[in-house]
Amino acid sequence: MGYTALYRKFRPQTFSEMVGQEHITRTLRNQIIANRVGHAYLFNGGRGTGKTTSAKVLARAINCLNPKDGEPCNECEICKAALNGSLTDIVEMDAASNNSVEDIRSIREEVNFLPTKAKYRVYIIDEVHMLSQGAFNALLKTLEEPPEHVKFILATTEPQKLPATILSRCQRFDFKRISNEDIIKRLEIVCKESNINATKQALNIIASLSEGAMRDALSILERCVQDGENDIDEDKIKELVGIPKLTYIHGITKSIIEYNIDEAMENITKVLDEGKDLNNLLWEIIKYIKDILMVKTNQKLTIYNDKDFEKLSQLSSTVSKERAINLISELSKLENDIKNSTQRLILFQAGIIRLCDKDSNSDNNNGEKNNQDIYSRLEKIENYLRSGGGIPKQTNSYTKKTSTKINNTVDNKTINTSEIEGIGKNKKPAQYWKNIVDNFKRTGKIMLYTNLLNTNATEINDMTIGIEFLNGITPFGKAVLEKPENKKEISNQVTIACGKEMFIKYIDMKPEDDKQNNEEKELSNFANEFDIPFDVIE
Repeated sequence: MGYTALYRKFRPQTFSEMVGQEHITRTLRNQIIANRVGHAYLFNGGRGTGKTTSAKVLARAINCLNPKDGEPCNECEICKAALNGSLTDIVEMDAASNNSVEDIRSIREEVNFLPTKAKYRVYIIDEVHMLSQGAFNALLKTLEEPPEHVKFILATTEPQKLPATILSRCQRFDFKRISNEDIIKRLEIVCKESNINATKQALNIIASLSEGAMRDALSILERCVQDGENDIDEDKIKELVGIPKLTYIHGITKSIIEYNIDEAMENITKVLDEGKDLNNLLWEIIKYIKDILMVKTNQKLTIYNDKDFEKLSQLSSTVSKERAINLISELSKLENDIKNSTQRLILFQAGIIRLCDKDSNSDNNNGEKNNQDIYSRLEKIENYLRSGGGIPKQTNSYTKKTSTKINNTVDNKTINTSEIEGIGKNKKPAQYWKNIVDNFKRTGKIMLYTNLLNTNATEINDMTIGIEFLNGITPFGKAVLEKPENKKEISNQVTIACGKEMFIKYIDMKPEDDKQNNEEKELSNFANEFDIPFDVIE
């Protein structure tokens, strides 16, 4: 007999063997016991969470000759035929490769025939979101009113791609991510039956890497024993999947927190010399700093042994929550920048050096503080103008005249929403957008007015208006406009102008080439500042 993969060998054969989906298996068993099985089901959830397994168990259970508490017996003629794949009344179809109208038409022709052996003819359509529009249309009528002897079970990872007409005809069950605790319990059973010696720490890492997918966890476990050795520890798993050793991750994080550039570069060089992937390294650093935050908030961490947890605790005592959060934010930005760059290593090293440089971080903090000061001052001006107080009197005669002029403008031209109400009805956004922007100026909302100057409005769809920034949008401007109260104010004005509820979306129209040139220029300046070799390779 040929070799069988672990995830197939240990596929659950009953609902009770399934892990982490009790809310679904309990409902399905009750339906079978009460003989109230629906004609169409939709199983939705992430990969490896048990959708296809549940579909197979349900198909056997409703056809089983001797069901027990809603479970298939797996001993009768029907169950055995279904398990070995010889039962033609249970049809499994992969919509990824059988997504045409002809494939669905063949099903429509088959459903008119009675089952050969079983009570029901069951169609399990996996990855159903891959069906073409024509195939969905062909399936609609059959799915709505199938013959009494036919059941449909649809499975998908992307239910949002299914037409609403299909969704409304199915009983939907959402499969959740399996918890690490449930995955570890299942892995312990598999290891025991397969004579695999895995440490608790190793199973913790496998569960973490699987991201809630039982199939992924079993696949990782299987890869660990492919060398013929059944002993698995954390170092073996990390070596297999390309995760840098925790010693290096701790060293790099410690260097960043202590602003030690030399030590950080030394540890990074060691990791890269071992052939580790740059993205994996960066992701592990981010996760390690996240765990530092968890320790600072007294959260329980089970993926570290006592020695490593002690190091983590010591490190958490030397960094503030604010600094840790800022590091995660900066490293996440660096991760996004690296994905689209041809100079990944240079960008990564420059980013780490920036985080290790105390003066650079101090400048960033000062910049943020200055932005907050500017924002606070502008907000005071807005409030003052809205109150009708005008500009405070000064001794300078020119300032006095200007103050009087502005004051009169506010008093005489302050408008309410009724002035722009209806101006956008049956008109294009460009026709009323200028009035809206001017209205912000007249009502003393200077920040909104200055940041929306030289912008255009365009209709994206019947519910969304796009605001186009022809010269690009600055980080400070984006921060101002993204504030919930400001975005709501703009949306309200557009809604009033259109006569119906509308949403807004900011669109940066600055060419990508200009942005890339600016990024390369900034990177070049930074590299020169720290004497880093820099060259752009086309």
